[in-house]
Amino acid sequence: MHDLGCDIVGGRYLENTNLPGDTELMERFGVSRTVLREALKTLSAKGLIQAKAKIGTRVRERRFWNLFDPDILTWHVEAGADRAFLSHLSEMRMALEPEAAALAAERRTNAQSRDLFLWVERMGEARTEISLFVEADLRFHIAVAEASGNPFMRSISALIEVALAITFAISSPLPDQARHALTVSRHRAIADAIERRDAKAARAAMRVVIDDGSERVADVTRAGTLR
Repeated sequence: MHDLGCDIVGGRYLENTNLPGDTELMERFGVSRTVLREALKTLSAKGLIQAKAKIGTRVRERRFWNLFDPDILTWHVEAGADRAFLSHLSEMRMALEPEAAALAAERRTNAQSRDLFLWVERMGEARTEISLFVEADLRFHIAVAEASGNPFMRSISALIEVALAITFAISSPLPDQARHALTVSRHRAIADAIERRDAKAARAAMRVVIDDGSERVADVTRAGTLR
């Protein structure tokens, strides 16, 4: 399933074309027909393919794919995210996360507010370890979604995780200490606004953070290192 998913998302198998037949795929992966059918069934549930009698298994158009599916998001990363995908991710974050921050300011519990400051401190402590910084950053954004009190907001964590992972893989604020400090302070501004229950300020502060990540990615795309 993983390999076929990556092949579809990465463009090896194009939209509106058929996958190889069952016999060829069974030989390629060394699996039984039952295992292959289960993998294809899962890919079909994700909207990537559709089996039709006498036609075969066809790759569906991208507009039918469940782009919020964690596997599909991950396959985009593994296949090599392009400029359009990165831009679309940023637009979705901008549409969702500022509102999550505003709701969190209105609904957060004291414990949730403390958690936000905890993750900000962890971000500040991770001055050299990019993986620790990314983990703390991710946990911060998920904590904001949880504090919003809206289960749909929490469900976008996979989208946030992939967006952050790509952003930092392409252009991390580390080891630039000045940029690191600025990024931490901007996240602290979100936590401060949520603690004060200032929805307007929380929304604006989250927009600044997302814009910052988008700008770092834009710097790389302008340098011509992304397709």
